[in-house]
Amino acid sequence: MDNHFTITINDDNGVRQFNLHQIVKKAIWYVLGFIGFVALIAVGTILYLNYAVDQIELKRLDTEKSFTQLKEKNDNLNKSINETQVALFLKKKELNEVSDSLSEIETLIGLSHGPADASLKERVNATKLNSEHMATLLQLIPSGSPVQYSGVTSKYGYRIHPTLNRKEFHRGLDMRARMNTPVYASADGIVEYAGYHKKSGFGRLVIIEHNYGFKSYYGHLNKIVVKYGKFVKKGTLIAYTGNSGMSSGPHLHYELRFLHRTVNPFWFVKWNVKNYKDIFSKEKKIPWQSLITATQHIKVPNPTQTLPSSQLAHLSKVK
Repeated sequence: MDNHFTITINDDNGVRQFNLHQIVKKAIWYVLGFIGFVALIAVGTILYLNYAVDQIELKRLDTEKSFTQLKEKNDNLNKSINETQVALFLKKKELNEVSDSLSEIETLIGLSHGPADASLKERVNATKLNSEHMATLLQLIPSGSPVQYSGVTSKYGYRIHPTLNRKEFHRGLDMRARMNTPVYASADGIVEYAGYHKKSGFGRLVIIEHNYGFKSYYGHLNKIVVKYGKFVKKGTLIAYTGNSGMSSGPHLHYELRFLHRTVNPFWFVKWNVKNYKDIFSKEKKIPWQSLITATQHIKVPNPTQTLPSSQLAHLSKVK
């Protein structure tokens, strides 16, 4: 005999009977099905959550990596900014020094600073043009001492001639120099004469014709090393001092002429960049303004900045 209950239901539709163990059995299956469904969902959820956690961890690691890279870039940028600031500070300091030096040069060459808002480049260009013009004039017009300056024994003007013993006009400078002291051209030019000149009393004489009506004379020489017609640049060795002609001892007779008229060589011997403007007021026989206007657009390539240094060693002693 089976151990189960039978439930009988009598209604308008008739009589129905249910075995209780079948109901329990179905209920158990439903419960097991539900538990399995819940378990399946739980497993799926856990797997999804694990996947989501893994993705979050990957994003976190990627974010940390990006943050580290960004931090490195930021550190490099800060380092670059600091280096740039230091470089800008040094460059500003350098530019201030350049500006101060430029101011000294502007003062030296007599060039005003111009407008207050003038840029450094504009000032440099103006100074460059002015200095190039100065270099041109000092290259083409006799300037500086043709020998190492050791003093003047006889100035330009009236004097008692040392050999003729009579008063006459001395048209040049007698520059003190030992025998065979090197003599250099005081400006670019062409050798007009190179030889013994008995008529003038200068003995061995070199005459150089320069630009714009200037000529320079070098007299009482012992030895001449240039020839007639030779082009010479400022600072070229042309001769050695001596005692030839009407001379009482070794020296250099240095004479300058402008349009066949003598001018005082003294101011030209002194003439250099430092006292560039002085000669315009000291030597008034020269139409300087016309000369400056005529030469302001001329640029001499590779100008001789000074005569050989040995000649200028005592130039500051010129009085």
